[in-house]
Amino acid sequence: MSAAEIVDWLNGIIWSPALIYLCLGAGLFFSILTRFVQIRQLKEMGRLLIKGTSSSQGISSFQALSVSLSGRVGVGNIAGVAAAIGFGGPGAVFWMWVVAFLGASTAYVESTLGQIYKVEYQGQYRGGPAFYFDKGLGQRWLGILFAIAAIISCGLFLPGIQANAVGNAFTQITGQGAIVFGNVGVYKLVALVVIVTLLSIIIFGGIKRIARFAQFVVPFMALGYIIMALVIVFINIQELPNVIRMIFADAFTPMAGVGAAIGWGVKRGVYSNEAGQGTGPHAAAAAEVQHPAQQGLVQSFSVYIDTLFVCSATAFMILITGMYNVQGTLEAGQFIVQNVGATVEIGSPAFTQMAVSTVFGGFGQIFVALAVFFFAFTTIIAYYYIAETNITYLSYITKTPSLMFLTKCFIIAAVVYGVISATGYIWGIGDIGVGLMAWINIIGIILTYFIWKPTIKALRDYEKQQKAGVTEFTFDPVKLGIRNATFWEDRLKNKSEKD
Repeated sequence: MSAAEIVDWLNGIIWSPALIYLCLGAGLFFSILTRFVQIRQLKEMGRLLIKGTSSSQGISSFQALSVSLSGRVGVGNIAGVAAAIGFGGPGAVFWMWVVAFLGASTAYVESTLGQIYKVEYQGQYRGGPAFYFDKGLGQRWLGILFAIAAIISCGLFLPGIQANAVGNAFTQITGQGAIVFGNVGVYKLVALVVIVTLLSIIIFGGIKRIARFAQFVVPFMALGYIIMALVIVFINIQELPNVIRMIFADAFTPMAGVGAAIGWGVKRGVYSNEAGQGTGPHAAAAAEVQHPAQQGLVQSFSVYIDTLFVCSATAFMILITGMYNVQGTLEAGQFIVQNVGATVEIGSPAFTQMAVSTVFGGFGQIFVALAVFFFAFTTIIAYYYIAETNITYLSYITKTPSLMFLTKCFIIAAVVYGVISATGYIWGIGDIGVGLMAWINIIGIILTYFIWKPTIKALRDYEKQQKAGVTEFTFDPVKLGIRNATFWEDRLKNKSEKD
């Protein structure tokens, strides 16, 4: 078997219908249990975004949101949405919305768990699935398994996708230049030097520098992209009713088949918004908050920003301008719908660039390339932080020196390979990493609910304090029957001693 065939075979196993329906089922399960917290607490989510503060050990809620959004808002929002439409039809967009709405409750659960079971280690807050499987579920082996999967996925597999997109975006603006070796031109090498230099400066500065960079870049790049999409939709406003009708009609009578529409919609939705994947809790745990549920609510809102705003912006640009093909289950080169050339690569930013160019001309190509550059670059930084946190977990439980320097070197090597690689199955490699983490995390957080119910207890406690009108929230895990939340136990004890 060739490398591409092995990747496809592994994806067929990992991304079987079982995982797709597990993602949807977990979102529905937690939505019902939390009484659709993703709707009820929308106003509180907005308040918390503005109110948050940082500390010497932790970052603010908004910074944590920006770090997690830097991971969520990436190439998946541009090339991934195009792939969902190209292989699953317009109806795939509806299923992306469904997985975002349901996934917002899953994001609340996993991010609240990240806060409940976080630790203060080497002067920084650390947390994530590895920590809550160990401390909350009492299954250290599962924590180690997730940590290894996250290190491999976020340290090796996933950065390559984003780096490849960054390099291609750069050369879309500058051109290839003289070919140095293989298919690599001089300008791609320039891009490589720029990317590696910027990445090194940021990741060697720690979470504080990562948070400051994300806080500045992410909101502006997302807002600019959405404004551009709104302009395109407004210019083609007469087509909007038809596009909305097509999305909903194709969701239930899909041209590409039910499995293709749901499968691609859910896969690209999970890849993009990361709800249930287990990546969001790492940044959530680093936030300085008064109560764990607060950051859970903030992270829940980040799913809306990613999918309902940014992914929808891409989808509407592509569909309203008609710049797409739908291949479905037919052979390559044969299409159910063909509006653009057969040679246009579906799993790339090409549909998006063509859609923007219908309004903005050559500037549209440059704008999308810049958007890909910034979206992908910030995602690489988020992946590094996830890999670093899981390396820290292994160091924390083994009481051994951390391997941070090697982690930084590995992710830089993965970026170098990703920029210069022309491997066609690089998206498939990334899907393997996403799927592995999603399997472990979703099963783990469901088991945690059935055994201890920590996130539901935390939500009820928070909402009780809300109704009481308190100005300063507190969290007492022992009183709520939540075990091993040692960070919060120690914080409450220290506060009592000071008082």
